[in-house]
Amino acid sequence: MLDFAVLRRALRPRLTALAALLAAAAGLFGAGAVAAEPLKVAFVYIGPVGDAGWTYAHEQGRLALEKALPGQVKTTYVESVPEGADAERVIRQLAADGNKLIFTTSFGYMEATLKVARLFPKTVFMHATGYKTAKNVGVYEARTYEAAYLLGVLAGGMTKSNTLGYVASFPIPEVIRNIDAYTLGAQSVNPKIKTKVIWVNTWYDPGKERQAAETLIAQGADTLCQNTDSPATLQVAQQKGVYACGWDSDMARFAPKAQLAAGVSDWGPFYIQTARDVIAGTWKSGDTKWGVAEGMVQIASLLPGIPAPTLKIFDDQKKALAAQRFHVFQGPIKDQSGAVRIAAGTMPTPQQLLSLNWYVQGVDGALPK
Repeated sequence: MLDFAVLRRALRPRLTALAALLAAAAGLFGAGAVAAEPLKVAFVYIGPVGDAGWTYAHEQGRLALEKALPGQVKTTYVESVPEGADAERVIRQLAADGNKLIFTTSFGYMEATLKVARLFPKTVFMHATGYKTAKNVGVYEARTYEAAYLLGVLAGGMTKSNTLGYVASFPIPEVIRNIDAYTLGAQSVNPKIKTKVIWVNTWYDPGKERQAAETLIAQGADTLCQNTDSPATLQVAQQKGVYACGWDSDMARFAPKAQLAAGVSDWGPFYIQTARDVIAGTWKSGDTKWGVAEGMVQIASLLPGIPAPTLKIFDDQKKALAAQRFHVFQGPIKDQSGAVRIAAGTMPTPQQLLSLNWYVQGVDGALPK
């Protein structure tokens, strides 16, 4: 007769070993097979996602991130966040909600980002167009002045009045660089170019942008550019029978007869790379500036009918920028007074670009105080 007690004693070591083996297998295959929690990524936007400009471009970058890393990231955004106290509150709440990578996408968010970052040292913060970093805060921007220069080349070849117009947002170095670059690009084709500027002191206000565009056209400008976020400038240009340039995204659908070309910022590859670095644990604070060479700055939808000599200059300069054989602000560069700001044969220093607060020769008027 089978003695079960004896059988249990005999099998106990084997059963114990089997249990240990199964536990190890569960740890290796069961736990490992369960995907890690996705990285929570948040975006803070200065305007509405439908502005067709700056915020729209960042939103396309967020969507590209989701598409590229399915299951690895979970993204969210808050739109139309004013710079100042509101921004600090929103950023803090996003960090408290468990977002471990937060992109704050406007210059005026800089101090709020740094303040919240000190409270959440294990969260990575990336601030667009800023210049202050910390252990868990990096900064990034597109070299949009390269797009402005190339658009200026096209404008210089198309203008009949030799007067260009620029609808400007705020008098910060980023925007001043673009105005200067637009003028320098145009002057490379047509030395007689003058650029008139109207400051609207807002990133997104279609009414103010429209009024500024109308005023510039009344002052003789027949080719416009902008550093604002709505397509209002282009729509006015089409109504008035002049040209304008899209900014941050391709705005041709709003003014197909007026858009000369568009300076487009493609943020997707940078957002994807940053998220991958955070997931891998390899992210480090720094200052990233990508342009034509890296594919972040692009020119889209050139209008048919641009003169061949202008297109030749445009293509040559675009290739030179892509190969990093040319810098928009390589000397000699003079300011309005004729003083040499960047000497012949030299390149601007990063600090010169960060603090640029002067107009080049050819820009009318004075900078706001």
